[in-house]
Amino acid sequence: MLKSAYKEEAMGKTQVYEWFTRFKRGDMSIEDLPRTGRPSTSRNDENVEKIDELVHEDRLRTIEELVELSGLTWSLIQRILTEDLKMRRVAAKLVPRLLTADQKECRLGACRELKEQFEEDPEFFSKIITGDESWCYGYDPETKQQSSPRNADR
Repeated sequence: MLKSAYKEEAMGKTQVYEWFTRFKRGDMSIEDLPRTGRPSTSRNDENVEKIDELVHEDRLRTIEELVELSGLTWSLIQRILTEDLKMRRVAAKLVPRLLTADQKECRLGACRELKEQFEEDPEFFSKIITGDESWCYGYDPETKQQSSPRNADR
């Protein structure tokens, strides 16, 4: 219920159990417990920008390739990609999770065009071909196999 109400800001199940256990044994402090070692300083703006540039140069790069090019650790790069740059892997490409302002504007423009065409021709939507409740698009996207790095040179 917390996840549906607070989305990503909600604590995870493990965290809830940990806090419950702490409160049950009388520890009412809400501060994190001290940890050994020094805090990480490698997840900074400079490294986030470096990874962002490397990904935008070639979206087919793997995390291993980014490790070689940047000198950063695999786990750090994975955290930068998912948490800082809000990216995820789709097929073999890294893409932003959210639409950019330009992409939103482009989709809005397409919807307005469709609305205008419908207002001019009420039969417009009856001319669109569909099958199995799926839209048939006028382009042929790459398959997962075609977009994999192994097939990039073919």
